[in-house]
Amino acid sequence: MVDQKKGLDKAGRDRIPNQQELEKELSDYLSRKYGNRVKIISPLVFPRGDQAATDDTRTGPDSEGVPSFDMLPEELEAYLDGFIVRQDQPKAVLATKICTHFNRIKYAKKSDRKKTTRVGMIKNNVLMVGPTGVGKTYIIKLIAQKLGVPFVKGDATKFSETGYVGGDVEDLVRELVQDANDDIKLAENGIIYIDEIDKISSSQNLIGHDVSRTGVQRALLKPMEETEVDLKVAHDPISQIQAIEQYRRTGKKEKRVVNTKNILFIMSGAFGELTQIIRKRLQSQGIGFEADVRSAEVPWEILKEVTAKDLIDFGFESEFVGRLPIVVVFDELSKEDLLKILKNPNNPIIISKRLDFMAYGIDIKFEDEALMKIAEIAAAEKTGARGLVSAIEKALITFEKRLPRSGLKRFLVTLDVVEHPEAQLEMLLKNPEDLDRRERFERAKKRELENIKAYISKKAVDFSIEYGLEINERRLALIAELYLKNISDINTAFDDFIEMYSQIKLEEASLVEKLEVEVSFDESAIDEIIKQAIRTDQEAGHLALQLAERLEYGLKLVKDRSGIERFVINDEAVTDMDSFVNNLVKKFYHQDYSSEEYKLK
Repeated sequence: MVDQKKGLDKAGRDRIPNQQELEKELSDYLSRKYGNRVKIISPLVFPRGDQAATDDTRTGPDSEGVPSFDMLPEELEAYLDGFIVRQDQPKAVLATKICTHFNRIKYAKKSDRKKTTRVGMIKNNVLMVGPTGVGKTYIIKLIAQKLGVPFVKGDATKFSETGYVGGDVEDLVRELVQDANDDIKLAENGIIYIDEIDKISSSQNLIGHDVSRTGVQRALLKPMEETEVDLKVAHDPISQIQAIEQYRRTGKKEKRVVNTKNILFIMSGAFGELTQIIRKRLQSQGIGFEADVRSAEVPWEILKEVTAKDLIDFGFESEFVGRLPIVVVFDELSKEDLLKILKNPNNPIIISKRLDFMAYGIDIKFEDEALMKIAEIAAAEKTGARGLVSAIEKALITFEKRLPRSGLKRFLVTLDVVEHPEAQLEMLLKNPEDLDRRERFERAKKRELENIKAYISKKAVDFSIEYGLEINERRLALIAELYLKNISDINTAFDDFIEMYSQIKLEEASLVEKLEVEVSFDESAIDEIIKQAIRTDQEAGHLALQLAERLEYGLKLVKDRSGIERFVINDEAVTDMDSFVNNLVKKFYHQDYSSEEYKLK
């Protein structure tokens, strides 16, 4: 009898509970742990067999979860050149080391060298040093976007050593999984960027260990090298609920962990006080940096002499510094640099402002003198590119508030607008159709188009190589038109052009099944179709189909008369279709023509 009871107890423990029982157990557990703050509401999902365990398996860009990476350092550097002003050395170093990092991962996966990986392999973690507003965060976001890898950004001041109040540094790894749409394999090849890292250096005036700061440094040591981070944490009800749901789907407990071996860590900070340490060292070595670093002006140039010893003296643990083998120092931006940023077609400051006003149907243009003044104001603030944002907002906020109601469709930002915004606004509202202002607007519009075309022309060779497509003068104008119409950066305009080109080619391939004649488009016809698509807001592929269908009847007459099997359409057929077909029919209807292909000219 006892044995029978034990057998029943064992069977009860091994039995998978039904839905009602499981929901009751879950509700009781959550109520005891979190009170009434957390409730579970779920669909009818029952435990399934072993096969269910693989139903939700997701793959990244390839079967191994590794990004499809084939970029070379010079290619990535050229991409960054289109967005980042100055900073030549940081761009070169970051492009090189980041490309090497991901290419090495790809090589290791391809050659299956997991078992032969040597102990002590160095990861290319990066420390970026430089003043605020010089593009440290921006450059890393651009790189992550270009590479297509998961990316998360954290602030070092918000983290604490595990067990203290504040965020856990391992939370960044969990956020990386979220950014990868819960694809762990993809997240294991992502980038974690931590800003304000100089704020967790231990105090130089403190006797003994600065526990709160050195603790965060030590907590970062293992993730920066290699460790496994459990996605389920005791203080996170969401991860616990996910684990419960996983058990409900599969009937099994699963430990989900993220290995940080291939996650690239990039740290950044201003490190203004580091200049004193470097200056003291250089002077002791007889190197003459005599500038008084205690003045309000921080001599940022001296940071280029930084060494690992300087960082340790600054308050970082030697083990922490050792895990950041790559140090790049950013240059302070001058007034001239800030002006170049404003004139760069890819700069998000002007693009954002164009979007702000276009939201109200207002086309905004800038005169060069206005941009120079904005750069001058920003340079005086000593906050780098961030000063550009505040300067331009201060000048244009009243216009952004009042012009939408005025019905004005064109707005020219002049030097007077920047220097005397209130007075210029009243003048504009009193005389919105001022002839001189309209002429200046048109000149600024024309000059902007020419500048964009010149900029695209410099990048044409790179884009031709990347896309395998010739970029001629006609296409330069079309890409510039796409840039202005869609209010995007140049790279996005190129992508838009390539997408329209591909639409036409796809439609061309399907015409064999849709028409009674074989039709293809030469490059001039494709360009003309794209031009019409831009100006009519229609799909390029749809326009190509419409063109072919309208040409079909006339081409069929020619085919029946001449025996021509294949027609290659040019731009003349696109611009004046009716006249073209009429002339074509007249030309061939009364003569013999035996060629299998005819290129329409």
